[in-house]
Amino acid sequence: MKRAAAILLLLIFLFNWFGYRLLSDYLQHRGDIRLEAQLDQQQYNDANLIEIRVPLNMPYQSISSSFERYDGQIEFNGIHYKYVKRKVENGELVLLCLPNENRMRLQNARDEFFKLVNDLQHNSQSKNSTPASSIKNPVTEYWEQQNNWQVEALAAQLHHYTGYNNVIPSFPLRTTPAQPPEC
Repeated sequence: MKRAAAILLLLIFLFNWFGYRLLSDYLQHRGDIRLEAQLDQQQYNDANLIEIRVPLNMPYQSISSSFERYDGQIEFNGIHYKYVKRKVENGELVLLCLPNENRMRLQNARDEFFKLVNDLQHNSQSKNSTPASSIKNPVTEYWEQQNNWQVEALAAQLHHYTGYNNVIPSFPLRTTPAQPPEC
């Protein structure tokens, strides 16, 4: 009975430590695959598409008059976007994107779970009065580093340089070709 309880507590500890991250990453990956399948089958609303224009500085650009399907993603201001279509027009790359709501929902759920598990509260119902932004790393919190740099001490040292007369031989080099050695 004690062994089963110890194993159960160890599994809960391991899930709390990194298991929920693996689970949330798996759910995000599965959601991305579903969204890509919907985009490939053109199951989206064109009114939700957001246009992004990026200037291109490339010679000999291939200009396309119609959009082509394109995969990719970007995060801007905390919102995840999934590329749907692209084309090159007037020296600009035109991307049409959809907000990836599923990824944002899962990311928010993961962040909320992290706050709950680690007892981080932002509202006035918290147990202690310390704000959530005062999370401290126990390794660097007590690591005191003193930098007593003294530039004057480096300037006072004598520097020894190698003179050119030691490197370049004193006898003149031959400029006329000589006969090669016989084999």
